[in-house]
Amino acid sequence: MGIFRRGPKRDRSDAPRDAEFGYFSGDEGSRFRAQVREAFAEQGLEVTVYADSVKDSGDRRFGLANLAAVCHNDRRGPRVWPELIRRHVGMVLRTMDGPSALDTLPPEQIRAQLYPRVISESGLDPQTFSYARGVAPGLYEILALDLPESVMMLTDEALEPLGRLPDLRAQALHNLRQLPVESHESVKGEDGMRFEVVAGDSFYTASRVLALDALVPQLTGHELTPDGALVAMPFRHQLAFHVIRDSGMIPALNAMASFAASGFEDTPGAISPFVYWWRDGTFTQLSDREDEGDGLRILVGDDFQELLERLVGDSQEGA
Repeated sequence: MGIFRRGPKRDRSDAPRDAEFGYFSGDEGSRFRAQVREAFAEQGLEVTVYADSVKDSGDRRFGLANLAAVCHNDRRGPRVWPELIRRHVGMVLRTMDGPSALDTLPPEQIRAQLYPRVISESGLDPQTFSYARGVAPGLYEILALDLPESVMMLTDEALEPLGRLPDLRAQALHNLRQLPVESHESVKGEDGMRFEVVAGDSFYTASRVLALDALVPQLTGHELTPDGALVAMPFRHQLAFHVIRDSGMIPALNAMASFAASGFEDTPGAISPFVYWWRDGTFTQLSDREDEGDGLRILVGDDFQELLERLVGDSQEGA
């Protein structure tokens, strides 16, 4: 999985765009939805197609945003969309129509397959996930059950018979720390700019930020400093970080802001386009979009300003 993504060449960018998924042309959007309808028909379901979802005769609604992003990002282009869509629809229906894993798996296996996930508030229903823990503005941690073909995000009702929430979260974090690192690259640039990127097919790659204190020494051989780290979680398959040690944090922050914003766009499982300051498990947002236009700006609060002045001062004294 490349850390910088380029979409496949398809219709020209000046072709009329799809109203819901702007990375598709109008024709591509129509073709995508027709293929979704066909895939459901092959499974014996007639669906009503909307711009961002489909609905079957039983009023079950299936969102299309993640599937559209998967198709958009596949470098092989539209020729593989029918295969991707057919596979996705089959998996979704098997998961929904089959018996619940919570009813068929023994308790010890459920605990072994339990993981925490960081998700954006746009993917969260506060009425069914009232236990969700706020991580940062607009970001929440929930618990998920990892299954062979899917990930089950566990609601309040699902968690109730499984035990105490603190114990379940502790088990999920333990499982997260045991996951292998699939891919790790160092991004380097001018002025000594450097940050680390962890990527992988796991749905919990970005959520490893919850175990950053274990991940950093595993990958770098050095512990986190008291000043913490810069982190970015553009989408579920990617986590970027820079351990704050000196004024090299400044070029890393600027580069990571662009990296996070770019990685967030048009991706399945998008989490956040922003960079955060991680200190002992607490997150402070450091980047944001300009009030007008598509530019980025850095947010500097009092604590971060103090950190900047100290690091720059230390750098000048050491020069």
